[in-house]
Amino acid sequence: MSIEISNETSIATDLDEVRKLARHVLDSLWVHPEAEVGITLVDEEASSRLHVEWMDLEGATDVMSFPMDELTPGTPGKPSSAGMLGDIVICPMVAQDQAKAGGHSYLDEVLLLTTHGLLHLLGFDHDEPDDREEMFSLQRELLEKFLGRPAPKETIQ
Repeated sequence: MSIEISNETSIATDLDEVRKLARHVLDSLWVHPEAEVGITLVDEEASSRLHVEWMDLEGATDVMSFPMDELTPGTPGKPSSAGMLGDIVICPMVAQDQAKAGGHSYLDEVLLLTTHGLLHLLGFDHDEPDDREEMFSLQRELLEKFLGRPAPKETIQ
């Protein structure tokens, strides 16, 4: 599995922990071992620019997902197809504010946002109440299993 991570900001972030979490989520959802995903941490200006360009919404946002090959989770014994899962863009500045508001660490917030972004890449959404419950329950379960403790309070915008 190829997990490319880059930090284009001056905010120190434990990228090894983010990579481990991404691998945990993708392995837990039986994503093909040859699948590829990119995770980039960007500043508020870049986040805002992408937010306007792709969602027609003003201002920086916490996380955006850009699916490529429309992969979906696999099942035990039958992983997803191989391919490019897509890209996740996280804004650490927004993540810092949300972590403070949620009463948890910055790294916990980045891990939460990474999990959320990965689920979006795999076709999960939260527009409808039932879909929201499914996605946020799975997000919490995956994060708690990785952390070995309760997941941080959801602060997703």
